[in-house]
Order: sequence, then C-alpha cells, then structure tokens
Amino acid sequence: MAEQKRKILPLVWLAFALALAAFLHWYSPLLLLLQPPWNWIGLAPAIFGFWMMVVSARQFLKVETGLVPFNEATVLVTGGFFRYTRNPMYLGMVLLLGGIAMLLGSLSPFLPIPFFVLVIQRNFIEGEERFLEDAFGEDYLDYKRKVRRWL
Repeated sequence: MAEQKRKILPLVWLAFALALAAFLHWYSPLLLLLQPPWNWIGLAPAIFGFWMMVVSARQFLKVETGLVPFNEATVLVTGGFFRYTRNPMYLGMVLLLGGIAMLLGSLSPFLPIPFFVLVIQRNFIEGEERFLEDAFGEDYLDYKRKVRRWL
C-alpha cells in the first residue's frame, strides 16, 4: 500500500494543493488576510520557493543522481541549499504554496499547506531517508545529524 502512495509524484501533489488552494479561495473564501497591494508580498516566497526547487533539482542533474523519489541515488548531494535543509525541493514547494496563498489573500488557500506537508513527510521524506541510510550509511547519518529535515 505504501508503494502505491509513492506512485503519485510530489509535483502532482503540489499541483493538487495549488488547485485546491485556488478552489477554496474562489469558492469558499474565509477571512481576507491580505488586501491589495499587500498580497503582492506573496511573490517573494513564491518566487524564492520555485527558484529553490529548480536550483536543487539542477544539483541532482549535474551529478547525474536520481531526481525522482526512490530511484537509485548515486551521489549524496550536500552542497547548495542542501547545506541548510535536507529537503530543499520540498521546502521550496511549501514556500511556493505559502506565497501563492498570500497572493490570493484569504485564509482558505493556507488550509491545504499542512496536509501537503503531511503527505510529503509520510509518503516521501520518511522513506527517502531510510533509502539514503541504506545507500550511503554513515555518510548520510553524519549529514542527517548536521542538517535539519526542514530548516
């Protein structure tokens, strides 16, 4: 059953969370938090989150290691954003979601974020960490001791 959950890739979950955030804002808006022009503040985390995802993915491609979750990893990437968080691509997704929620301005678009984090944590991060421990042993455990999962 756990393998079935993993077949839906994180980017699909992100697209679903973004669509749900927009749907909730337009069809069931709760409490307006940020009115124009203040909602434009959301551009900063949205752009930074997207950039973080792209830069981190490019690091994987540069060293030719698996970018898709649970595919074989050939190199333990620890530079760039990986110096500060073990999951910069997922953190970037959360920042993107938060930024879009801010741009929309109401409370409703923020509601999918904790569920997205839970899905990513349970269906991807926990398994990926076990996978990396098996693949890289003490090197990964040392990295894990030094760098936090999220921030």
